[in-house]
Amino acid sequence: MKIAVNTRLLLTGRMDGIARFADETLRILTTQHPEHQFYFYFDRKYDEQFIYNSNVHPVVIYPQARHPFLFLAWFEASLPLHFTRTKPDIFLSPDGFLSLNTNVKSVAVIHDLNFEHFPEDIPFFMRKYYSQMFPRFTRKAARIATVSEYSKSDIINTYHVNPSKIDVVYNGAGSIFKVLQPIDQQQTRNNFSQGSEYFFFIGTLHPRKNLVNLFKAFDLFKHTDRKGIKLVLAGARMWWTEEIKLAYEGMKYRDEVIFTGRVTDEELALLMASALALTYVSYFEGFGIPILEAFHCDTPVITSNVTSMPEVAGNAAILTNPFSAPSIADAMLKIASDSNFRQELIIKGREQRTKFSWEQTADKLWGCIEKAAR
Repeated sequence: MKIAVNTRLLLTGRMDGIARFADETLRILTTQHPEHQFYFYFDRKYDEQFIYNSNVHPVVIYPQARHPFLFLAWFEASLPLHFTRTKPDIFLSPDGFLSLNTNVKSVAVIHDLNFEHFPEDIPFFMRKYYSQMFPRFTRKAARIATVSEYSKSDIINTYHVNPSKIDVVYNGAGSIFKVLQPIDQQQTRNNFSQGSEYFFFIGTLHPRKNLVNLFKAFDLFKHTDRKGIKLVLAGARMWWTEEIKLAYEGMKYRDEVIFTGRVTDEELALLMASALALTYVSYFEGFGIPILEAFHCDTPVITSNVTSMPEVAGNAAILTNPFSAPSIADAMLKIASDSNFRQELIIKGREQRTKFSWEQTADKLWGCIEKAAR
């Protein structure tokens, strides 16, 4: 087969959850299926690290698609035009965006529908594009892949999609996430948290990540903390809203909060493996890859009791009410004060992590592609 792939999110140093999914699964698929040809469509100059094998053929088409108007130009004009030349059998889109202006069978990976439930968190034009186009994408797709049973149910209920059309392909965690020796953990703390223990958050600083309640919870926790524990946040301030800004500036203990900005993959793995716990208390996630990454690092997890997060965490994390700062603060206190309980979570995390891997993800995604081809 000739398989066209939307790879516009594969950008060095800017790999979020969806890009991570694309990178990990495409690396495996192109290796496992050398008999097929993969055409990777980029919207700018690409990095050679993403040309995984000799059966990958990179194509750059314009314009750079980073705005709804440019999405339309790229997906509905440039992409179909090039398809008339390459004549692919399948179009795979890891971010769920499809071209409505082509007859090529399409597989959409729709990670979540957060924009349907919290539209106020999305800029106006992006919100309009998502709300108008994604229902059409679900009808256009020959098959849909999604990353949790929660998201599958959400897509079915929101867009009235036939359940038999959707395959669940859970995420995995990269091999870079592993347990560190105590001496390396302390060196990481020396480099990033002034030598102190810390709770850790990773992700784009976006309203959906619930930073407002995380800041409030950390302030509550610090009232009883005598160990000098910090809160370290790694991620770009792409969505630093006025509400987040006011919550941070209103903190009594904001001097104990450390922003690293965007970090490299290597730095992220060190930070995760050296944390007292991951505090990942979003109010909406399609999966939540950092939960798995923490399990691989023997780092306890505090996460939310809503959407997909209980599905991913199982019984290996403290599940909190993300809309209650005291609930999150209580979980922090439990982690900081009870070393035996913390060790119990680590042991449960080791078991839970065995249920997920990028190899399993790639296998299930390939099954989805084969169903679409048939």
